[in-house]
Amino acid sequence: MTIFSYFDDTDELEAYLALPAGAGPHPCVLIAPNWVGQTPWDNKVADKLAALGYAAMAIDVYGKGRRGDPAGDNSHLMGPWVQDRAALRRRLLAAVDAAANHSAIDAGRMAIIGYCFGGLCALDVARSGDPRIKAAVSFHGIYTPPNIGEQGPITAKVMALHGWEDPYTPPQDHHALAAELTAAGADWQIHAYGHTFHSFTNEHANSPGASMYSPDADRRSWTAMTGLLAEVL
Repeated sequence: MTIFSYFDDTDELEAYLALPAGAGPHPCVLIAPNWVGQTPWDNKVADKLAALGYAAMAIDVYGKGRRGDPAGDNSHLMGPWVQDRAALRRRLLAAVDAAANHSAIDAGRMAIIGYCFGGLCALDVARSGDPRIKAAVSFHGIYTPPNIGEQGPITAKVMALHGWEDPYTPPQDHHALAAELTAAGADWQIHAYGHTFHSFTNEHANSPGASMYSPDADRRSWTAMTGLLAEVL
């Protein structure tokens, strides 16, 4: 497990790279973080995926040394990227490029997953149509399309894992995402968990009616995601 530096133009980014045992190159899963930025929580996800045989890279969106407050409002960090989705796409594809160029990674077998803001990031990588990305999985993410030009075909298999009671992505947004993905020709799945709110994978989420940890949804969503990864990678 190593800290892995890469660049988006002149901006240095710092990710966490976990490699499985054995000789590579390995299939790779990128992990896009929530609005806090890349943290030890994302690193633990990378370690779990490495134990399953994947090279796992917890990517950096904000830049080296820029991280938010896990217990605070991080709109000042996330907001500029949500408002400039073309810049966000470039930043995300810089991570895809960096991973693809790593000697331990098989650039032909790559996927991306993401949590909350990272779920939006995973969907945006799928929307880019990058053929290296075989699957994109959003955990309690945001579905808003980027609106940066005509949407081309989406070749990655897309999975959205969501709490039905999530106030940040209400049921009508599921229908809009399904329509968007269908129009783009994507192979897609949307799993909605009843009586489940935002941040259901976060053990520390405890905001009734908004963000709440759900052990059942956490377990079921991980099983669904690993099943898709096994299928495509």
